[in-house]
Amino acid sequence: MNKADLIEAIAKDVDLSKADAGKALDSLTKRITQSLKKGENVTLVGFGTFSVTKRKARTGRNPQTGETIKIKAKKVAKFKPGKDLMKAVAR
Repeated sequence: MNKADLIEAIAKDVDLSKADAGKALDSLTKRITQSLKKGENVTLVGFGTFSVTKRKARTGRNPQTGETIKIKAKKVAKFKPGKDLMKAVAR
């Protein structure tokens, strides 16, 4: 499923126009992104939790040359699925 498919499904489920469903989805992703930028977790009970973790600096290898390279520390977004989502997928 891609974004267009998701917008169409949302529009059908809640009887909205595709434009309104698209705006709602864009608003959701925007708000989640803003919260993560602030370092806040976003928890959707039953679905899961979005969070930000820090990845330490480390050394790696260039696969083409085998040369050792330094990989900088950075923040990454993380998603932990909730119980209900895990149960639904496992069926």
